[in-house]
Amino acid sequence: MMNIGQAASFSGVSAKMIRYYEQTGLIPKALRTEAGYRLYSPQDANALGFIRRARDLGFSVEQISELLELWRDRDRVSAVVKAMALTHVAGLKAKIAELQAMAQTLESLASHCRGNDRPDCPIIAGLAELNALAAAPQAPRRTPRFGLDTPASAHQRQFAEK
Repeated sequence: MMNIGQAASFSGVSAKMIRYYEQTGLIPKALRTEAGYRLYSPQDANALGFIRRARDLGFSVEQISELLELWRDRDRVSAVVKAMALTHVAGLKAKIAELQAMAQTLESLASHCRGNDRPDCPIIAGLAELNALAAAPQAPRRTPRFGLDTPASAHQRQFAEK
């Protein structure tokens, strides 16, 4: 058996997060000494390491709970685990694409900013314009043609025309 500090060191999960995972039910309540200190088994510490690795890959607490159940179930079907992983990969790729579009928009806005001591700033103007566009009623979306009609490319064309 190990105390919370030893379990944290072994698993790479902070003591604070161990307490959180226990509180949310991701891991079972720890055994306690007579003095009230938490005690963890090697299996508990291995589960904490599993959780840390899953968190490092961006899985949510809910997904990790499902993965822990699958990990503990020796009769599991690996196709279920693979499907979960591939669904997560698709979500990560969508987030990456969204972040790349954000970066491109900001780079475009920054490229039009002189960055001097004058108050006029295309970045601020662009952000105000983007907010106005977001608040406006949306027209039905068309299917983009080969990436030419995406919001990021439309925004870049707008600045290229100025």
